[in-house]
Amino acid sequence: MSATTDERGAPAGGLLSLLDRHHTVAPQNYNRWLIPPAALAIHLCIGQAYATSVYKTSMVAHFDSSLTAVGIVFSIAIVMLGLSAAVMGTWVDRVGPRKAMFTAACAWALGFFVGALGMATSQLWLVYLGYGVIGGIGLGIGYISPVSTLIKWFPDRPGLATGMAIMGFGGGAMVASPLSRQLLGFYDPEYDPSVASSLASGHALTMLFVSLGVIYFLVMMIGVTNVRVPPPGWAPPGFDPSTLSEKSDLITDRSVSAANAIKTPQFWLLWVVLFCNVTAGIGILEQAAPMVQDFFRGSDGKSTVAVAAAGGFVGLLSLFNMAGRFVWSSTSDKIGRKPIYMLYLGVGIVLYLLLALAGSTSTAIFVLVAAIIISFYGGGFATVPAYLRDLFGTFQVGAIHGRLLTAWSAAGVVGPLIINGFLDAAGTPGKLTAADYRPALFTMVGVLAVGFVANLLVKKVDSRFHEPEGTAAAAAEDFAGDAGEGSVARGGSLRVWLSWGVVLLLLAYGVVQTVITAAKLFA
Repeated sequence: MSATTDERGAPAGGLLSLLDRHHTVAPQNYNRWLIPPAALAIHLCIGQAYATSVYKTSMVAHFDSSLTAVGIVFSIAIVMLGLSAAVMGTWVDRVGPRKAMFTAACAWALGFFVGALGMATSQLWLVYLGYGVIGGIGLGIGYISPVSTLIKWFPDRPGLATGMAIMGFGGGAMVASPLSRQLLGFYDPEYDPSVASSLASGHALTMLFVSLGVIYFLVMMIGVTNVRVPPPGWAPPGFDPSTLSEKSDLITDRSVSAANAIKTPQFWLLWVVLFCNVTAGIGILEQAAPMVQDFFRGSDGKSTVAVAAAGGFVGLLSLFNMAGRFVWSSTSDKIGRKPIYMLYLGVGIVLYLLLALAGSTSTAIFVLVAAIIISFYGGGFATVPAYLRDLFGTFQVGAIHGRLLTAWSAAGVVGPLIINGFLDAAGTPGKLTAADYRPALFTMVGVLAVGFVANLLVKKVDSRFHEPEGTAAAAAEDFAGDAGEGSVARGGSLRVWLSWGVVLLLLAYGVVQTVITAAKLFA
């Protein structure tokens, strides 16, 4: 990580002018290792969406509502993530990652503040509007804006690059879960997160949302400050783009626009692949804690897995979710994107069958199988941007990625519906057994089989969908515009180490807290 700097005068348009496109273009010697922590700063924050279960029961009591009514908050956020990513994807590519990430930070923080108002006034619809709609828009824009930028900075290792960023989304829950529990305990001394029946007060919930809004906005500003796009014609030293096609015949050196991408069968096949992978994984994530207890319920109706141990299982899944995003996506750089999805979906089928037929025979078998399934779930998210880059090029990969994320929105609704539908028909929560889960698990086997076939059908994009030669290069030149008039663009080693230090400290906090929780599973 060598020291590089390029300093110019302060912008005449004030601080907000730093969001302009020409201030986002890096000088030739900008250190590309500043971009991963910028992406992580965003994804570690918006990954809080996976930690809503921490205060879900307290919200039910506070609003005197049902689990379903409160659960809709998360569903709205995920639906808005997919919709905003699809609708705003082209805008993100046009204005650049810095303005997009700043917009995401504002929407994400505002969502918490409006949600806090809903908590304070006991108006659940305000939480729907705040965290669900406004925060969901921040989720969608924040999710896609750093990813396409990373692909452009790491054309030699796109799987590694996207794995680093989207790993943060999985790790965000590991940070948010213990942080939320500690903040709730701080604002309400009578709240004990280790006791299942302990509920946080409305005041504590309100202050939690305010605190998270402030904290996340400040951390996301690290990403806004550091992010740059590479200058036109930039390439890492020693990189030869022609060698990419030697790794796989799916990889193109041409460009496909977002408008044309959705006309290709490859886009819709990948949509099905992502939908199936997410639907199967989210089924376990959504029911993780009660599921491990139900699988080991005795004839007396009592589970041999304690509440604290069930929380440890959830923590362990978080670790595998995060690790899978980095490990499997990086592996795809070596073996190819299509083969790695054959692993996710094909081995996933075997693992779901094993979970259904033998999961209740041993806690170790259950935990190991579920953890690997969730690692595939995370890996699927992290690998798909690189898969899109292989098929459609880098020209509008952010916009294409945004459109593809509607598969996540659909899966976020369908996955829980499948699991909850079977479980509701089987009996009462708290009295279910492993046998009650089998119909849902067998259904997931069928879902994964559909995704496996869809992945097999993916071929190289037909040349009739390609943009004219040089379109991507011309777009990069147009984006750069008068970049020579840009503002301060420091990429020195001190800044690199400080940026990495902040995000790694957050990750370390989450990992340590999660390991402490997960240890209870084996106590």
